[in-house]
Amino acid sequence: MGRAFEFRKERKMKRWGHMAKTFTKLGKEITIAVKQGGPEVTGNPRLRALIAEAKSEQMPKENIERAIKKATEAKSGDFKEIVYEGFGPFGIAYLVEAATDNNTRTVANVRSYFTKCGGNLQTSGSVAFMFDHKCVFRIKEDPAKPIDLDELELELIDYGAEEVFKQEVEDEDENVTVEIMIYGDYTSYGQIQKYIEENGYDLVSGGFEQIPNIDLKEVTPEQRATLDKLTGLLEDDEDVTAVYTTMKPADE
Repeated sequence: MGRAFEFRKERKMKRWGHMAKTFTKLGKEITIAVKQGGPEVTGNPRLRALIAEAKSEQMPKENIERAIKKATEAKSGDFKEIVYEGFGPFGIAYLVEAATDNNTRTVANVRSYFTKCGGNLQTSGSVAFMFDHKCVFRIKEDPAKPIDLDELELELIDYGAEEVFKQEVEDEDENVTVEIMIYGDYTSYGQIQKYIEENGYDLVSGGFEQIPNIDLKEVTPEQRATLDKLTGLLEDDEDVTAVYTTMKPADE
């Protein structure tokens, strides 16, 4: 198994705290996808993947339709995807992704979180080289029709996949399902999604992640508490869509 597997294994799947926040952030991503590729799902692969993810998160149909409609309105805000870079305390690098219609507001907020926790917001390029930009897809395995992982990986290599592995996912009711995780370079997004759709796999989500390409740094419990506070402040900001760090996760 490679670095993506270890990253996924250790990183908790709490991307966004609660349901309302999840819907808000997915809505922004859908709006951006429509502005970039149009409202027709047949010609917009990114929108198709986001709608699949929204459905897996039980986002109401009217919320999805509202986000699509908002992007087509002339008076709608122009959301932009921005990446902020910084160092938290104890030398931990942070990469913060955001979708905002007001960069002045968002950068001020992000800077205040770093300052409050003893870190510093840095200039572009300060920490980005410590992460690899990857596309990632989740497909659901049908228990009645187990997927041959080796065969799937061999097929997907030709489409740009770099790592393919299975993981168990437990929902709030403690029901366990098996998902296939597929990682590749971010430039392979369209090819991999096309293969998944053309071969009838049950797509749960498709998106992008930043995976640390350096050894993750161990911290003490006290240091982790401070770093977790910074991460929490960032993740709670409605403009922030993802937070990545070079901190080694706590042992589970």
